[in-house]
Amino acid sequence: MQNRRKNRRRKEENIYEERVVNINRVTKVVKGGRRFRFSALVVVGDKKGQVGFGTGKAQEVPDAIKKAIEDAKRNFVKVPMYGTTIPHEITGKFGAGQVFLKPAVEGTGVIAGGPVRAILEAAGIGDILSKSLGSSTPINMVRATMDGITRLRTADQVARTRGKTAKEILS
Repeated sequence: MQNRRKNRRRKEENIYEERVVNINRVTKVVKGGRRFRFSALVVVGDKKGQVGFGTGKAQEVPDAIKKAIEDAKRNFVKVPMYGTTIPHEITGKFGAGQVFLKPAVEGTGVIAGGPVRAILEAAGIGDILSKSLGSSTPINMVRATMDGITRLRTADQVARTRGKTAKEILS
């Protein structure tokens, strides 16, 4: 019985792709010297349109990564997709960071750098163009990308809010 539970848990964990985006050493100066901790930024996705990010902080790197993965799994977001790309252009913003996302034709690939690429690939987006504007801090870029992704809307969603059909919207 316990063997089945272990296998089920193992299979559940393998369906997600986990990508460590950034590890940062954080120092706290105390009376006796310096205390070092590590903060980790991780992106987790199922490559089928769900993605999340999380942060974790601990005294050791593996513990920080483990905490970040757990946090990311709690913050999953559904990404609206149109084939292998996104439905429309959008600019995600967070703080001083902006990320411009533009749909691309099939075969283009993921044209993105660093943290933005990690999110888009984990979400399963195969063809997209992106440009990072403003802040290049990994956490700000991740949050700006997630802002853009959460504000994406499909033709059906737009049609419903306008009280029309998707065909009327697209033509």
